[in-house]
Amino acid sequence: MEVKTSLLDNMIGVGDMVLLEPLNEDSFIENLRNRFDHNEIYTYIGSVVISMNPYRSLPIYTPQKVEEYRNRNFYELSPHIYALADEAYRSLRDQDKDQCILITGESGAGKTEASKLVMSYVAAVCGKGQEVNKVKEQLLQSNPVLEAFGNAKTMRNDNSSRFGKYMDIEFDFKGDPLGGVISNYLLEKSRVCKQPRGERNFHIFYQLLSGASDDTLMKLKLDRDFSKYNYLSLDSANVNGLDDAASFRTVRNAMQIVGFMEAEVQSVLELVAAVLKLGNIEFKPESRINGFDESRVKDKNDLKEMCELLGIEQSVLERAFSYRTVEAKMEKMSTTLNVAQAYYARDALAKNLYSRLFSWLVTRINESIKAQAKTRHKVMGVLDIYGFEIFEDGDNSFEQFIINYCNEKLQQIFIELTLREEQEEYIREDIEWTNIEYFNNAVICDLIENNQNGILAMLDEECLRPGTVTDDTFLDKLNTICAEHQHFESRLSKNSKFLTDHSLPHSCFRIQHYAGKVLYRVEGFVDKNNDLLYRDLSQAMYKATHSLMRQLFPEGNPAKVNLKRPPTAGFQFKASVGVLMKNLQTKNPNYIRCIKPNDKKVAHIFTDSLVCHQVRYLGLMENVRVRRAGYAFRQPYESCLERYKMLCKKTWPQWRGPTRDGVEVLLTDCSVPSEEFAYGRSKIFIRNPRTLFTLEERRRACLEDLATLIQKIYRGWKSRTHFLLLKKSQVVVAAWYRRYAQQNKYQKIKSATLVMQSFIRGWKARNILRQLKYEKRCKEAVTTIAAYWHGTQARRELRRLKEEARRKHAVAIIWAYWLGLQVRREYRKFFRANAGKKIYDFTIQRIMQKYFLGLKTTTMSPMDNTWPTQPYGFLEGAHTELRRIFHLWRCKKYRGQFTEEKKSVYEEKLEASEIFKDKKALYPSSVSQPFKGDYLEIQKNPKYQKLNGAVDEKVLLADLVNKINRANGKGSPRLFLLTKSNFVLADQKTGQVKASVPLPDLASVSVSTQSDGFFALKLKEGSASASKGDFLLSSDHLIEIITKLHRIGTTAADRDQINIDISDEFLVQFKQDKVCVKFIQGGPKNGNSAACKRKNNRLLEVSVPSP
Repeated sequence: MEVKTSLLDNMIGVGDMVLLEPLNEDSFIENLRNRFDHNEIYTYIGSVVISMNPYRSLPIYTPQKVEEYRNRNFYELSPHIYALADEAYRSLRDQDKDQCILITGESGAGKTEASKLVMSYVAAVCGKGQEVNKVKEQLLQSNPVLEAFGNAKTMRNDNSSRFGKYMDIEFDFKGDPLGGVISNYLLEKSRVCKQPRGERNFHIFYQLLSGASDDTLMKLKLDRDFSKYNYLSLDSANVNGLDDAASFRTVRNAMQIVGFMEAEVQSVLELVAAVLKLGNIEFKPESRINGFDESRVKDKNDLKEMCELLGIEQSVLERAFSYRTVEAKMEKMSTTLNVAQAYYARDALAKNLYSRLFSWLVTRINESIKAQAKTRHKVMGVLDIYGFEIFEDGDNSFEQFIINYCNEKLQQIFIELTLREEQEEYIREDIEWTNIEYFNNAVICDLIENNQNGILAMLDEECLRPGTVTDDTFLDKLNTICAEHQHFESRLSKNSKFLTDHSLPHSCFRIQHYAGKVLYRVEGFVDKNNDLLYRDLSQAMYKATHSLMRQLFPEGNPAKVNLKRPPTAGFQFKASVGVLMKNLQTKNPNYIRCIKPNDKKVAHIFTDSLVCHQVRYLGLMENVRVRRAGYAFRQPYESCLERYKMLCKKTWPQWRGPTRDGVEVLLTDCSVPSEEFAYGRSKIFIRNPRTLFTLEERRRACLEDLATLIQKIYRGWKSRTHFLLLKKSQVVVAAWYRRYAQQNKYQKIKSATLVMQSFIRGWKARNILRQLKYEKRCKEAVTTIAAYWHGTQARRELRRLKEEARRKHAVAIIWAYWLGLQVRREYRKFFRANAGKKIYDFTIQRIMQKYFLGLKTTTMSPMDNTWPTQPYGFLEGAHTELRRIFHLWRCKKYRGQFTEEKKSVYEEKLEASEIFKDKKALYPSSVSQPFKGDYLEIQKNPKYQKLNGAVDEKVLLADLVNKINRANGKGSPRLFLLTKSNFVLADQKTGQVKASVPLPDLASVSVSTQSDGFFALKLKEGSASASKGDFLLSSDHLIEIITKLHRIGTTAADRDQINIDISDEFLVQFKQDKVCVKFIQGGPKNGNSAACKRKNNRLLEVSVPSP
């Protein structure tokens, strides 16, 4: 029998803050301290989990703990993050409800670790299997990659996330993970160029210099010495407990598991090295004739090495650092940059290069971990985002402003969803709902995000305004518009009560957030919101030959110059927060509130003031009050009766009736006042925690009495067991003797019984046979009589229906003649009264006839746009509509002349356009070539008579292709035949079939973007045809072959559509090995055709002539 447990068993302090008595801030903090001192780092507020960072490893995350919390009720065990993760996962799997887990708290509170624990628990409890394990591993290994590029050491946390992350994990109907999608918010890219004292740049810079091999550093033109790079702070370069070299190996391994190719990893490292080199570029002033200073690069060695890494001409980048081109309509003007502007341009380029690289990494990871199935998915979202930030020294800037704005939105949705959850439970349980008074921070959100008078809107307006724009003009605008707002404070506003407030500097403004007042220094707001990168630098980056640069700087394309100002940082963040809020509102929320106990990042220290500050801005007391506004504790009737049934003799040991009646009897017997509880549909609601604690004390006392009773019963049972064992021995001896005597008697009776049974069975069988024969004759007679009777009835009914129809027809004819007579009489009577209208209608009819006869001169060609002029004004609308209808009709007539064969050709050409247009350079040359299909004339050519007999179906395409050998890259001629169900490769000379592959075994087709004829036919893993590996072929009719393959897959209902992958680098499976096929531009020595060469065991390189 399973032992029922509860949150209330062996409780240290109070496990659920809703039960805290008395409830005030001091008792709240004291309860957290008490549990923290006993290594209980998790506490509940209803369904919300409070997590204290212990700053050390605790033995509470073992596989045994996972199994302990698996499929258990949320309040059944002591508070744990696994309980919340299990509740969310089971709701998603069993109730088909999308979930989201919101993890908030300030830097160093353990948000990132909490998200890892949630993901590891879900990975441990969901299904198993090779494909499922691969998906789980990819989801988990995406964390080290994002942490390396998005985390940094700060004063508060050695592994602080400097970006917000939201991951949607997608599950199938069984609860097995299919993939995921990651969204990132507001990377702190200013850290690339400058870090506060005691903090570091992003981890990847230190990991690369510490963990990369000497050969890798030589290729990247880097040195291991941190002091040689201006962007790396030296006072905190080495951190205790962080092994950068080991972390780099972990990141490389994680990128390989996620699905990064080696070339992609190398490209990413080159960009990281380029950022380091960019920080070493310094400038000097140089005077010009016109008296203005112009910036020049001091030492061009770092500039040269950076240009070599990115594939940029050194002169192009050097000019972009010295000049700036301004475009307005059709005019261009070039201005010189002074040294300060050059340093600004350098830092802006570094920040943009790194932030765009980070966004590309997130996109690339999403491509690898996204769900492949197109069916509806269940989704669990995990939000790990920066908490509310207040710097005590008043150095709160633009980053803290938008971070706190995001937390305001999260607090708003948190309160709304918590209240909605409470109200829905009260309504569901038929308990009277009373309105709860709480602080609604919608007024603060409106102050920040209002589209007209919001702070973000005014900041954008200042950034877009012509003329001189500074942070002071922005502050003046705030002082003018927001002066009377109750949550806005400024020394220079029109509100006189702040004129003498010396705690409010002149260059600052203060907002009263839900977590308290925050003082923002306006310096840097405009520049950080603009986040400008000069167009000259974007165009210089676009000219780079590096594989990623054109993806990172698409605005640098000179063919697509956009003079429109890019959206500001504030606008982009506001839009992404809006999308996030909509996403969260569609899911069932689960909350984890992270708190750090001290600023020293050490164990066993609990700082009351720091924890109190976090409790206030997380709104935890407000949350407890909302949960306690009605009834502080609620529990299902079954659990309540099971836990407290020993307190009443009527319910102990087992209640036989309905559980609600049992709870009523129990509470009545315990003399609990009626105003202290209420009965719901399925739960008992207890108003005051003191009532619950009283029941718990009585239960503990009762359990001691029950333990004594159990001991007494056990001793009696042990004595009886010994006696029964002695008695059983005596019974066994007697039984053996009786058995022997009865066996002899039984054998005699058995022989006599068998003789009697045989005679009786024969007599019964004969009786049954006679009865069955008689019943069969009766059934045949009844069937014959019924058939004749049904025929007679049908014929009578037919005659009746015919007679009735004749009568109805006669009546209808007589009635029609009578109506005609009546109409003619009425017409003669009123003809003269309606004569004018008749003449008018006749005139209009003749005009319309003449108009329509005039339209007969129009030709039937769809290309003819001529149309007769409008003869009368009242035909204006009809004239235009008739022209449109006639054009549609003659187009339809023109299409109707097409034969089925001609339609098929046009449909294939249209499909080829959808697949290859603007994607492959070979496509334009194929447009004018008709799709012939059978280029070998296999039906007429006697040479292929044997091959024609080997193919059972109609041949849709027959062509000569080259099969590429992986050993040397050379091609062997093969005959390629395509039918509706398979494709065949045969020898050119003998016609012998070399391979026949069913089309359902074909997974995808890969081609390059260039003008070559190479294509790879990739087979599904595990299929019968996949044993010999994929096929790498080349053909002069590549466009037609792939179009027909794709068309067959599209029209077939019994198999999936064939995927077409267009990329200059893809993998081909040759038996047991995977080989990368890479396409490069360059004139081959043997002419104008593409040439394939083997570079090593893992690489085939195809040289394609430049266009």
